[in-house]
Amino acid sequence: MNKKIELLDLGTKDYKETWDHQERLFKNIVDTKVSNRRNERNDVTKNHLLFVEHPHVYTLGKSGDIRNLLLNEQQLIEKGATFYKINRGGDITYHGPGQIVGYPILDLENFFTDIHKYLRLLEEVVILTLSEYGLSCTRSKGETGVWLDVGTPFARKICAMGVKASRWVTMHGFALNVNADLGYFDNIVPCGIKGKAVTSLNVELSMKHISVNEVKEKLLKHFADQFDAEMIRAN
Repeated sequence: MNKKIELLDLGTKDYKETWDHQERLFKNIVDTKVSNRRNERNDVTKNHLLFVEHPHVYTLGKSGDIRNLLLNEQQLIEKGATFYKINRGGDITYHGPGQIVGYPILDLENFFTDIHKYLRLLEEVVILTLSEYGLSCTRSKGETGVWLDVGTPFARKICAMGVKASRWVTMHGFALNVNADLGYFDNIVPCGIKGKAVTSLNVELSMKHISVNEVKEKLLKHFADQFDAEMIRAN
């Protein structure tokens, strides 16, 4: 089993370009696995983790309801945002500047074969990261992601998640609000969940700006710990 994960930080990159890049990495891993089985080989499959910030964009999961996007095409243009219907699970979400998006493209057969465990570990990576900032975050039953004040009228989501998996290979991932412009969430019903608020790390800490690079380093540390993996930085 290959427990090395190659990290690539894409900086700020267009959503569609990043999605295409994910698809290429995903296909390479799947193709290797198919070839291994057909030819009874055992070539090593790679694992990747992409970090990226996207320009303003709304994405709708394959089971999502388009009515949860509250803007028409002209209003999207006026907001400087784009929209894509994509092949992950979940409903609608927003990506934009000040948000760390993480795309793990892993062959889970290098780690474990349990999608439920995979999602819970992704959540745990974020929960442990935010605990370093003094925030007590948790899960909300039946609602994937990371939340604060679950079970109260003040419940709010700080990290959304949505993944795709095929042949135990994953893509898509998580979006953690660090210095996000929360006004863009007003244009959707986030994740299709009505009556729940969205928050950002800088808002919770009453700070104007949090170091995104600092948060990334904490995420990487906890990702390596939770997945018992070795993180390799791509050149």
